[in-house]
Amino acid sequence: MSAEFDVFVIGAGHNGLTAAAYLGRAGLRVLVLERRGVVGGCVVTEEIDPVAAPGCRVSTASYIASMLRPEVIHDLELPRHGLRMVPCDPGVQIALPEGVVVPWWSDARRCRAELARHSARDADRFLALDAQLKSLARYLEPFFMEPPPDLHATGFARWRGLWRLLRRFGGITGAEQERLAQFLTGSLGELLEREFESDVIRRLILANSTYGKHGGPYQSGSAMGLLLHLLSGGEQQRQGFAGHVIGGMGAITQAMADACRADKVEIRTDAPVAKIMVRSGRACGVALECGREFSAPVIASNCDPKRTFLSLLESDALNPEFRADVSRIRMASPAAKVNFVLDREPALRGMPATHTAPERSLFTLVPTLRGAEDCYNMVARGELPGDLWVDCVVASNVDPTLATAGRHVLTCFVQYVPYRLNQGTWDQRRDELGDSVVRKIETYVPGFAASIVARRVLTPLDLERTFGITEGNIFHGDLGLDQLFFMRPLPGWSQYRTPVPGLYLCGAGTHPGGGVTGAPGHNAAMQILSDLR
Repeated sequence: MSAEFDVFVIGAGHNGLTAAAYLGRAGLRVLVLERRGVVGGCVVTEEIDPVAAPGCRVSTASYIASMLRPEVIHDLELPRHGLRMVPCDPGVQIALPEGVVVPWWSDARRCRAELARHSARDADRFLALDAQLKSLARYLEPFFMEPPPDLHATGFARWRGLWRLLRRFGGITGAEQERLAQFLTGSLGELLEREFESDVIRRLILANSTYGKHGGPYQSGSAMGLLLHLLSGGEQQRQGFAGHVIGGMGAITQAMADACRADKVEIRTDAPVAKIMVRSGRACGVALECGREFSAPVIASNCDPKRTFLSLLESDALNPEFRADVSRIRMASPAAKVNFVLDREPALRGMPATHTAPERSLFTLVPTLRGAEDCYNMVARGELPGDLWVDCVVASNVDPTLATAGRHVLTCFVQYVPYRLNQGTWDQRRDELGDSVVRKIETYVPGFAASIVARRVLTPLDLERTFGITEGNIFHGDLGLDQLFFMRPLPGWSQYRTPVPGLYLCGAGTHPGGGVTGAPGHNAAMQILSDLR
């Protein structure tokens, strides 16, 4: 047993690296153990097909930097370590079957002029709603970089928590409280039907509001995405920031890894952890699959809650009721990825000739509200929808270094596919999903199929196998209101600690949840340091 380290971090995903960097800066001896041969978890840049298209790289899983916390960027000095992000503008752009492309520009006047072509009334309501959402999102902003309220605190800690809540919401009006509750608990579909008359504008908002989430747009709580996507991100701390990362998303985790090494954090790849060891009721080390063991008084798991508690710990290390609660966390992924190498840029029907290459870099093929609800209902039955929702990013339009001469790379996020199929397996139907995505894009981009040089399909099962995320869930657990804030990962365990002393969670399965934010890693590191003090 080696005792060279103070802390082990299991998993070199972006939250694991964030936690490790903060702990290393505090002077602790930290070892990060990563099962894959590359750091980054789901935030990686890799070749799509090294044989058919060598040198053509894409953000394999996560693909846009939308909420990377400014505090993490500045504290870890990520720009100094090579991080460079280019704002997406338009941040959202939908393509409609009739050959119309509708961009959502960051400039309010330009955005209003674009939307007024479809409804002058709705264009004004769109900007009013956007301003209202940004105002309300500011109340939630401070909670992102700190633990949620501890409902089980007593004494001074309880009063301190209540004071923090009062200070955060002290200036909120009654009308704002009502509106905030509506957005957190209401139905996105009903809200958009109530607020807007134009189906085009409804679809534009839908395209940015339910990524990776269980449930259709008419389910309660689906409006919450409107608020979460308007939290601050990027180096300049802009609300609703979305950015293309030069070098692909893996450039974020490479910069984080460099920040770790600058503070003497050791990172070992190809080092899969088989077991978290417990002695006398306390976490005391880890055993690798190769049989080697390491001891340390603190372990931070960047794995999702189910993998941490149900796979890495022996069953007798936890209360049976706790294990049962963990098993009930909703995880099943409703999303997939399909990545392509192309021999030319996709020529989207209706794309304005005035758009620059970066402005042509993203487009979403989004259904109507009712169509999206139908898709989710099919997925709930284990069926693969015939008419898919596909989010497309031609990353090489922004960063030509991702592709070789004469090539383009396209990454597609597919919303609403089942983790569990009611007929067949994903190994049998993987190509069926890829072919369905190709057919969908072909209706908007004539000649698309003929331009494909290589493709890689990542079903929910592939996401699970490749990245070690239970049931392929990119958020380590659904972002429903009953699995957020002080309910994440479970009621009573929202402070990054676990029932096993010395073991902490630092991944997206903790508050504030998924997305490439770095917030869970930061918050877990602060909790660990506080406990050690």
